[in-house]
Amino acid sequence: MDSTLDILKDELGQAVLDSLNMIGIAIVLSIIVGGLLGLLLYLTSSKLFFKNRLINTIAGVVINIVRSLPFVILLVVLIPFTKQIIGTSIGPEAASVPLTIASIAFFARLAEGAFNEVDKGILEAAIASGAKLRIILFDVLLVEAFPGIIRAITVTLVSLIGYSAMAGIVGGGGIGDLAIRYGYYRYETGVMLVTVVILIVLVQIIQLIGDRIAGVLTKK
Repeated sequence: MDSTLDILKDELGQAVLDSLNMIGIAIVLSIIVGGLLGLLLYLTSSKLFFKNRLINTIAGVVINIVRSLPFVILLVVLIPFTKQIIGTSIGPEAASVPLTIASIAFFARLAEGAFNEVDKGILEAAIASGAKLRIILFDVLLVEAFPGIIRAITVTLVSLIGYSAMAGIVGGGGIGDLAIRYGYYRYETGVMLVTVVILIVLVQIIQLIGDRIAGVLTKK
């Protein structure tokens, strides 16, 4: 018991910070890049905007390739690329590279789905009124899709927690690394249980907040 408490005292704080660092980098870039990709997929598939089968197919295939790879395999496949841009394949900064790429592809599809849920009648009315494209995209499409985007962000964050835990397998740091190094390899059951509880609590909090925000926006 003393060993478990000592490990948690010495390692848990840094592990949590490392996980938050990885998740923070990945979710910010996912929302920006993945959101733009999702918008591109939507615009190039809709007759109301810029339907372009070639661009839509290329973007869709690239996203599907990334999504088709289990995250553990993606971690290993991207090691050379990670070393090129980070200088190392170990640590939370290195793990954030595959984490970000996986989450961008994941969020792009969710964002596309959120845009597809917008009532086409509202968009057609805005187009018929002669509104500029910028107004249609930002004041109509984005506003109407916002509750769905919030739900997409929530789902992506929950997935990122699981991905970041797996990053510990290749020395990515964070809560997953702590669980593997001590809970699995050194048979410290207490450490494993604490990390599991932390992950469960994080997921529950994120899901609750995301659902509340989306619910409020939907009522409005």
